[in-house]
Amino acid sequence: MSMSFPQRAAAIPGRRRRILAGLSTGFGALLAALPSWAQQSDAAITGESSAIPAAILPHNLSVWNMFLAADVVVQAVMISLIFASIVTWTIFVAKSLELAGAWRHMHSGRVLLHASRSLQEAIQKFHGRHCPMAGLVNAANEEVLLSADIPGEGLKERVISRLERVESAAARAVNRGTGLLATIGATAPFVGLFGTVWGIMNSFIGISKMQTTNLAVVAPGLAEALLTTAFGLATAIPAVVIYNYFARMVAGYKGGVADASAEVVRLVSRDLDFQYRSLMAAQPAA
Repeated sequence: MSMSFPQRAAAIPGRRRRILAGLSTGFGALLAALPSWAQQSDAAITGESSAIPAAILPHNLSVWNMFLAADVVVQAVMISLIFASIVTWTIFVAKSLELAGAWRHMHSGRVLLHASRSLQEAIQKFHGRHCPMAGLVNAANEEVLLSADIPGEGLKERVISRLERVESAAARAVNRGTGLLATIGATAPFVGLFGTVWGIMNSFIGISKMQTTNLAVVAPGLAEALLTTAFGLATAIPAVVIYNYFARMVAGYKGGVADASAEVVRLVSRDLDFQYRSLMAAQPAA
């Protein structure tokens, strides 16, 4: 029969036998302790620990509970982004109604201008109306009245100058509020990113205080931090889309007003030619 290592060591007499027996005992204890050391090492690497109190572990990670559990700075960032989103949709509703009315007045005004044969006829049709088309006709008539005693060579240039001012005022009126949409669309992602960075900093501070990297403890803080980025994107994306939509609508409206302005200039030019023809007809032939 073959003998084990301790049995062979016991057969050796004297001091050498005692040394070999001690080494055999220590080696066996080392082999027995290796599994527990391996488990402790794995727990240190993965961050798992059975000593974590159950009270600090998260129970509900809904959006509302994450908001309540977040840092005051992160909460302020979320509230500001929610307010910006409300402003965005308020502008969308109000501006949509305003542009719909402006387009309706512009189309009806162009129809009236196209049907007019003289500036006086256009003034009668636009009497009592309040729209940029009526402003164009009134501005042209005002310049005609002021230039009644002046030769008509420069009348059209002066009328065009007045009409350009009316066009600019109409463009500023329909553009009012769209700049705020551009600001929200450009800054909301960075505001959300600021909240995320702040939340991640707090998460790392909490890790150092608790002296654990257990994922169940770290994940809620990271989720709260990333929530601000989601809020920023949810605010910025609609703002950018709505701004681009209004930009196209405003550009089309400005083009319609410019066409109406050209129609008014044609009415003034037609009146000047008619007056010149009437004057020439009234003069006796040489």
